[in-house]
Amino acid sequence: MIEAIQFFLAIGVMIAFAKLMGYIAYRLKQPSVLGEILAGLIIGPTLFNILGNTYLFPDADVVKSAILKVAEVGVLLLLFTAGLEVEPKTLAKVGKPALLCGLLGVFVPMVMMTPAVMAFDYSFEKALFLGILFASMSTAISAQVMFELGVLKKREGMTLLGAALVDDALVIFLLSLFLAVNPGGVVVGATPRPIEEVFLRMIGFLVIGISASWILLPRLANLVSRLRISEGALVVALVSTLLLSWAAEFLGGIAAITGAFIAGMSIRQARRGVVEQIERGIHSLNYGFLVPLFFISIGLKSDLRLLTEAVLPFALVVTVIAIFSKLFGVMLGTRLSGFNWRGSLRVGIGMVSRGEVGLIIAAIGISEGILQPEVFAVVVFVVLVTTLITPPLLRWSFMEPADSPPASTPTTTPSPTLQEM
Repeated sequence: MIEAIQFFLAIGVMIAFAKLMGYIAYRLKQPSVLGEILAGLIIGPTLFNILGNTYLFPDADVVKSAILKVAEVGVLLLLFTAGLEVEPKTLAKVGKPALLCGLLGVFVPMVMMTPAVMAFDYSFEKALFLGILFASMSTAISAQVMFELGVLKKREGMTLLGAALVDDALVIFLLSLFLAVNPGGVVVGATPRPIEEVFLRMIGFLVIGISASWILLPRLANLVSRLRISEGALVVALVSTLLLSWAAEFLGGIAAITGAFIAGMSIRQARRGVVEQIERGIHSLNYGFLVPLFFISIGLKSDLRLLTEAVLPFALVVTVIAIFSKLFGVMLGTRLSGFNWRGSLRVGIGMVSRGEVGLIIAAIGISEGILQPEVFAVVVFVVLVTTLITPPLLRWSFMEPADSPPASTPTTTPSPTLQEM
């Protein structure tokens, strides 16, 4: 009971402080996710380390472990929400530009980052993991800025959204493949699985899992929504997310987040009213409770004091490569598909920010023993820098030559997935 009371205190303080910092960030015209990450750094080991207070938290390790486990549910629901946003028709509208941006925006950073990390005496496996991590992007941050500018429905905005879908799906697939081939990450004693087994299990799960989910989950959500069950459709979404996440890792040998992503994509095919009901429920649960806890948990696992003089050069090099490799890859993709330089620059800047997916992968890296604390601190540093620079650069890129406002703000209400968290 004493441990439970400590847990209640920690959860209450963390969520309140995360939302307060998120609001402050919003008032400063920054994404609220940045404020929530900073909140975690402030109350984590980087500054005050509140869980280190033995008077309030004599069982700090137990409390921290419980918080991190609850936060993992937030990770799954974040990926479910990402899947829920996937609309196959969106990719068809932007076609070639989105596909090229998504592919080159992943492979160019991965190819550039891996040898750069190895130059700092990291193994190929760890360097490749960081290459996959920094190939990801934050859709929500750039989409929110574009919405505020009234350009989300323009060609650049639609290309960004379509490329983000390709980016997310490809990064999740590469992560799943990496973890399947390297069970337990790079922990000493872990035995890599035969590549044939990895592909058979992965392809078997993806084919059967996606086919069954695509057919059954929308129909189940539609059916349950008509029954006298409180929040029935939301329950279907939550249960399917948890079960598919379990099946992805236990049966398919791939990352649990893949199952959550599949659940979201499948339920997206349900009736519009049912999907909207699920979106409202998931949004309230996620951004009122689980997502702030997840970003706070990033701070609990990070100690930026580890960015010593010995580590700082590595952090700076990785940050520069993360920015310019993404920008180069995406701009190359847009130019090859017919964009002019200005349009290419806009899409490229929009995909520079690393956020939710990168932090999720980093958290997996810590739990699997792939990343050490100082490397995790570097990842958080890169996320903070890219999150800070993207909104002002994106606003600048859409300014007209005479510095007039680029477009009027739309009067329609934004969807919950694009609102501030």
